Amino acid sequence: MFSSTVDSVEWEHLFDDLEGQLAAEWEAERAALDAESERLRISKLTLHDRLRAMSATEGRMMLELAGGERWDAVLRVVGADWVGVSAGGDSRMRIAPLDAIESLAVDHGTLLASLSPGAPDSGLRGRMTLGFVLRDLARRRVAVTVGRRSGDPQHGTIDRAGADHLDLALHDPHEPRRVRSVRGFRSIPFVSLSWVRVEDASGVV
Repeated sequence: MFSSTVDSVEWEHLFDDLEGQLAAEWEAERAALDAESERLRISKLTLHDRLRAMSATEGRMMLELAGGERWDAVLRVVGADWVGVSAGGDSRMRIAPLDAIESLAVDHGTLLASLSPGAPDSGLRGRMTLGFVLRDLARRRVAVTVGRRSGDPQHGTIDRAGADHLDLALHDPHEPRRVRSVRGFRSIPFVSLSWVRVEDASGVV
């Protein structure tokens, strides 16, 4: 017959083992719940959310746009439905609608960091729509170059911007918009836009 001391030690080992198993099961269950919660959070992220996180560091990216343009770009600002970048060492702001972005390439660290919760609030700038920005450029009479998803870029000044389109007065680059310099007019739907380059730095939002 075993002594009570031996029985006590065996019971202690048994309960220690059971406690270890239970703790491991709880930890595994908690890890599974955390993983599922993280998957659910990521499933709700939009490209806009990811870009807003990337904009905090003004990181470099390869941006591919509808119409075939590829830019080695630095992300400067993210609006409600557009991004503002500088590209190829050119300081002029280029505005690209989010739905014109076909893909973007960033380093793996930036890609993972953009998944982090709590992207910085971009304030009022982040609430500006593409139409709002284009109407502001029209108000300022800023010269722009407009890239379309098909066709060559067109240079001119935005005369006005409606809810879903803009009117562009065509004139040569580096010429102000005057009656005698205007060669024609184009109404361009926003959905046809691939990008808009602001030719005058003072017109950047």
